[in-house]
Amino acid sequence: MIRVGSGFDVHAYDPASPLRLAGLDWPGEPGLSGHSDGDAVCHAIVDALLSAAGLGDIGGLVGVDEPGTEGAASTGFVRLALARLAEQGWEPVNVTVQIVGNRPRFSARRDEAQRVMSELVGAPVSLAATTTDHLGFTGRGEGLAAIATALIQRAA
Repeated sequence: MIRVGSGFDVHAYDPASPLRLAGLDWPGEPGLSGHSDGDAVCHAIVDALLSAAGLGDIGGLVGVDEPGTEGAASTGFVRLALARLAEQGWEPVNVTVQIVGNRPRFSARRDEAQRVMSELVGAPVSLAATTTDHLGFTGRGEGLAAIATALIQRAA
């Protein structure tokens, strides 16, 4: 049995914070505002994995009022989602993520980010990035969005 889930996350840029995106640090780039490190890629992946298994979303997994989540690395949230999937007998087959925003320039670090995220998820993770040609909040450079799709299957 296989299932598909989708996830979406968005954060405004925060020049006072460091940027953490797709599990990587991006020196010299404005960070993303959020209760945790704001890694929109990780957040979208969590939602995609959980929705595929019918297990809700990131807010039901780790709420902003839970101790230890403030400033937390979002890679830990992905690990929690994977553990929840495993408890229910599911495992990831693959994940795709589309990043929407003007910054950072993603292509130079795509392979590195895909490797890091694939190791984290335990399945292939494909990452792509695009802009909105100056339209909307991402086009105006106010923030970044990530859209994820996850394919999961019953664990063997």
